[in-house]
Amino acid sequence: MELSLRLSAIADMVTEGNRLVDVGCDHGYLPVYLIQKKKIPAAIAADIGKGPLSRAEEHIRRCGLESYIETRLSDGLKEIRMGEGDSLVMAGMGGPLMERILSEGKNSLGGFRELILQPQSDIPHVRRFLLNNGFCISEEEMVLEDGKLYFIMKAVPEDIVGTDKDMQPWTEEELLFGRYLLGRRHPLLKKYLERELRIRESILENMRKAEQMGESAFGRRKEVEEERRQILAALKKYESKRTDSLAGEEISGADGRRLG
Repeated sequence: MELSLRLSAIADMVTEGNRLVDVGCDHGYLPVYLIQKKKIPAAIAADIGKGPLSRAEEHIRRCGLESYIETRLSDGLKEIRMGEGDSLVMAGMGGPLMERILSEGKNSLGGFRELILQPQSDIPHVRRFLLNNGFCISEEEMVLEDGKLYFIMKAVPEDIVGTDKDMQPWTEEELLFGRYLLGRRHPLLKKYLERELRIRESILENMRKAEQMGESAFGRRKEVEEERRQILAALKKYESKRTDSLAGEEISGADGRRLG
């Protein structure tokens, strides 16, 4: 079977050989795909809804994978026991719900070696939550599908990472827009930043017009101006990475060796 771009990006982040727990599994596409590709040995497909879980069971049965994928009715991680999985995937749900599931599931969370998350909202807040709760974000990706941008991140427990560059404090721009997306100069990130900048500038222009008519929006204007400043700072960092990259290319020889 083929996955959507969003699910393909999530599948790519799962470490080969890990047992998967997919919370909010919907049709069970991800565990079925990973088992068929022989990337994982087993999986638990969990969902709070009986309808989605029934659809997942039917899909798994049609593929003949009942002995590899267990389905489980579960509110978040409540029915997942410590040590039942190595990779936890949560995708397609809001950031606040994701944080609630992780907070309430601490008793089983310690057994996972990696979390792969695709929050639909409050993405900077999810980054802060992970970094403040014993995890290091080790990888980030963005995909554009059907006109919508999706942000995906992998986080690993600090005690597994040990001393790593990710332990360095994240800047505000990195928290807002992604350390690794900025570092890689992800092409979709630039489009996203430019779009967000246009939105803020349009809001500010409308506020200026309203203020000329005697309407006051001082508090909100300050907030939008700060958001605009942060976006510009991120764009500057993005472009500085580009400049560094071009400089490195210019001082390299034709065979790729650096020139002295």
